[in-house]
Amino acid sequence: MAAGPPPRTRPQIVAEPLGSTPPAGAMPSGLDPRSLLRHALQTAALIAVLVLVAVLAPGLGEVRDRLGEASPGWIAVAIVFEVLSSLSYVMMFRPVFCSLMSWRSAAEVGLSEVGMGSIVPASGAGGIALGAWVLSRAGMKPDTIARRSVAFLLLKSSVNFAAVAVVGVLAFAGVIGPSQSPWLTIFPAVLSILAIGLVTLIPRLPEGPPAEEQHSRARKLWRGARSAIVRGTGEAGVLLKRHNPWLIAGIIGYWAWDNLALWATFKAVGISPSVSVILLGYLIGQLGGLLPIPGGIGGIDGGLIGTLVVYGAGASSATAAVLSYRLILFWVPLLLGAVAFWSLRRSLAKPAGFIPCAE
Repeated sequence: MAAGPPPRTRPQIVAEPLGSTPPAGAMPSGLDPRSLLRHALQTAALIAVLVLVAVLAPGLGEVRDRLGEASPGWIAVAIVFEVLSSLSYVMMFRPVFCSLMSWRSAAEVGLSEVGMGSIVPASGAGGIALGAWVLSRAGMKPDTIARRSVAFLLLKSSVNFAAVAVVGVLAFAGVIGPSQSPWLTIFPAVLSILAIGLVTLIPRLPEGPPAEEQHSRARKLWRGARSAIVRGTGEAGVLLKRHNPWLIAGIIGYWAWDNLALWATFKAVGISPSVSVILLGYLIGQLGGLLPIPGGIGGIDGGLIGTLVVYGAGASSATAAVLSYRLILFWVPLLLGAVAFWSLRRSLAKPAGFIPCAE
């Protein structure tokens, strides 16, 4: 009797020890501990200047009063909400990038990304770069990393656009929140719906021919980016259709807990804005984080304060609440990320200390 084929085994690919081989073992430029510490200090200094302006500048007495009278209990609640938001990022990371990872490994990489996102500009792109480097050392192919990074970013932001569409329609219909201009309710809702519709069409686009050796660097980058965007958008839809409970909980939790942290800082300064003001102001205000400013300082703050004031929040209360929120948004992810990054480096320094991710 003929023997059957041998059982298939999953390849065991592990990362090389950190520092064992100089160019492969060292952190990439800009992601080494010294560079990250410099970024963190720069961002902390900018935040300190922002706080000093609020405390010392003339004409901001009401803001200072609200900050001085802020409720420690509600500030603590906001900190807890931001911790839960950071943990929700990990819940998204593992099912999207590498389901072979242990939750400890996923937490090490995911929280390191969250921490880097608080100090590097461009809305967390630096964190994604760190995760891409780690995953490549763990055996994942570059095109897979690029495709899943696109899927991850889309899934991470999808709930925000969906929320604006729903809340905008409900606010326009008078179901929730105070009466607002159609420009502040149905208009952003329609824009969100159009954005969602356009994204769903991207997988129908052709990927285009692959880059060839004789092509210029710019052309290779363009063709690689186009393929990653088309395939990554399609993969985001596939991941959603799997109804993975960790992924769904992570997507919703990352957005919801962060919104609740902002809401809690308003409660801390004695203000209770409606849910429509928080949700609609949150999305539009967060667009300031796309500006190339360390930690988004000034971009996120100005965007949030301006948008919330437009939606009816008082200028002094919005300023005090957003400043409190920004301090929490900086320090909580940074401290969690610092611990995770330290643990990640120790894991990568072990010959078999990291879960393979060749899937």
